[in-house]
Amino acid sequence: MSTKPTVTRPKSLRAKPMPEVDLGFRWGNVNSIVLGAGLLSLVTGYFALVKGSITVAPVLLVAGYCVFVPVAFLVRGGGSGPGE
Repeated sequence: MSTKPTVTRPKSLRAKPMPEVDLGFRWGNVNSIVLGAGLLSLVTGYFALVKGSITVAPVLLVAGYCVFVPVAFLVRGGGSGPGE
């Protein structure tokens, strides 16, 4: 039978607990609404693309990918507690 040797590390090499840092990100209702609008814009854009629209579909897809989805992540929500 083999026994595993016990390894002890010096204190300088032990894992130190990192303090929790608040990055200031809060997810609120505004974020959910804007993300929902972005997803609706994307679905509508792809539906218009399937139907053959060459003007409405690109506008909706660009608005969804380049405006609504990034804004949903960048807008600071109205949460009451610290961010996680």
